[in-house]
Amino acid sequence: MMNRIGRRWVAAFGLAVMTAACGSGDATSEGEQASPIERAPTPKSEFTAEELEATLDALVAEINEGGVEPMQMAILLKDLGGFFLPISTGANRAMGELGVTGNVLGPSGQGFDQQQRAEAQAEQIGQAVVDGAEGIGVSPFGDAITTGIDEAVASGVPVVTLDTDAKGSKRDIYVGTISELAGVTAGETLLALLPPAPGTVVIHGADDPSWVDGMSRMAGARDVLEPAGYTIVVRAITWSPQGEAADVEAMKAQIETADPPVVGLLGLHNVSYRCAMAAEAAGATELPVVAFDFEPKTVEYMRQGLIKATHTQRQYYAGYLVPYILYGMKIIGIDATKAILAPRIDDEGRFNVGLDVVPWDKVDEYNTFLDSIGVTQ
Repeated sequence: MMNRIGRRWVAAFGLAVMTAACGSGDATSEGEQASPIERAPTPKSEFTAEELEATLDALVAEINEGGVEPMQMAILLKDLGGFFLPISTGANRAMGELGVTGNVLGPSGQGFDQQQRAEAQAEQIGQAVVDGAEGIGVSPFGDAITTGIDEAVASGVPVVTLDTDAKGSKRDIYVGTISELAGVTAGETLLALLPPAPGTVVIHGADDPSWVDGMSRMAGARDVLEPAGYTIVVRAITWSPQGEAADVEAMKAQIETADPPVVGLLGLHNVSYRCAMAAEAAGATELPVVAFDFEPKTVEYMRQGLIKATHTQRQYYAGYLVPYILYGMKIIGIDATKAILAPRIDDEGRFNVGLDVVPWDKVDEYNTFLDSIGVTQ
């Protein structure tokens, strides 16, 4: 059953909205003009994504010119907690501001493999269409979701993917991090900290061609560092708690044996604090280490100055943008909405939300910003 909340959420950004559901604003009686959409002001900070804010303001201005109407939508995520909690918060907040009816939903079942989860998610899309959704946002589990997306689009329901794309589908837009550009940004952050080439850079990342996003991020970093004259050695991430010791030991050996000598380390995923652990184990804490995401261990090493910067994905903004994009598609049309978003959309239909680059001495400032919008990373 869908819950209903008012058009405004109280206490501005200081109060997190429930991640289970959101709903329509007050109905407008016949002959009464609907109130224009008003976004709650985003607190100003050096980490406020001003370019995204400007895009949203432009979209809202066009929506208000087109006329406010009721709408039903569904946002389907892989999870409602952890990495997806800021996405849930952003999506619910936007839906509340828009006054739409809809739910932010997690997976329909637990304990399934990836294929089964994708198939279940495709069924969720179909059910959302049956239930009257006029727009759907989805974070896909895998390629098995493609049929569900295509059938929704064929029935006239726009679909926007977020966090993970479904490139083979007929989705209208992807919203989130673009992996190769994220790798470029991370490479540039480390490059600014390195001594002149030659030298070796250890990258803690992907080496499995089947992991497209991981390999794309790796390629982006290589495209910055290799042309600058640095030798790249890769330690493939071991994705288990037991793998931490193996990763640290392997990178320690790379630091001790590389020729030319290691001059820096770059981690491209959430366990990249292991780079700092390896430098510490090798007695090479002077080496610059750049990380990804905002895990507690990463923050701990940043506070010690052993990680010089990290890169956080703007999950909140991804979640917040999607309902506004879907609403824009209903009110002003898909083409007009894409035209407003165009400066940040590439030729594959991907809208880049960008990254926050957080220096080691700005941890407290970044936490203050996150608190001001009611999320944790």
